[in-house]
Amino acid sequence: MDLAGRRIWIVGASSGIGAAAARELADRGARVAVSARREDALREVAGDRMAVVPVDITDRAGVRRAAEEVDRALGGLDIVVLSAGFWEQMKDFDVDSFQRHLDVNLTGTANCLDAVIPRFQAAGAGIIVGISSVAGYRGLPGAEAYGATKAAQLNLFEALRARLRPDGIDVLTVCPGFVETEMTETNTFPMPFIIPADQAGRAIADGIAKRSARIVFPWQMAWLMRLAKLVPDRLWALALTPRS
Repeated sequence: MDLAGRRIWIVGASSGIGAAAARELADRGARVAVSARREDALREVAGDRMAVVPVDITDRAGVRRAAEEVDRALGGLDIVVLSAGFWEQMKDFDVDSFQRHLDVNLTGTANCLDAVIPRFQAAGAGIIVGISSVAGYRGLPGAEAYGATKAAQLNLFEALRARLRPDGIDVLTVCPGFVETEMTETNTFPMPFIIPADQAGRAIADGIAKRSARIVFPWQMAWLMRLAKLVPDRLWALALTPRS
């Protein structure tokens, strides 16, 4: 699929993977609108070649208004990239942190879907690109909340791919490994095969162009996590149990 001229809304584009994807898609000739909470950061990403529509995805009415503004700015909508996310490592189980992950990663995603699915259904076409994570493949200590929401996203996007297919809507799932972003720069644990954000942006744009059902990068992490799913549950827990 040629991305030139495609009208693309990227939610969560003020930094990291979302910002890199926005720049890459604009470089390929797409007409791009970017959204996130931080307007100043969005304008730095956008320059003079993207529409800027600030929004907090936990505000359902605000997301609907933002979708209308994006629709007007781009003259319609062909593709939405759902990149907004929240990550906080848990040292002890923290229900407030868990709720924040739910609010952003799941409820925020649902708010965006609520705003765009009816538009795509009315048009009889559209592509939803949902950014999850390889962290959703298996449970990892410290990522109880993040991993749970990412696993839920994997299930959600897979279900929507089947449900929305008769409406002419395609759903692509992105599963990054470790990427150099604001979200990972404070991590103190090893991050194998970490890649720069611009490489992630290229991988996402390539995957959209190919309409790949699942876009996983880097390839080393993709294979590592696939192998991890084959490890028996008790052995997985034993291997990850913290040593005193």
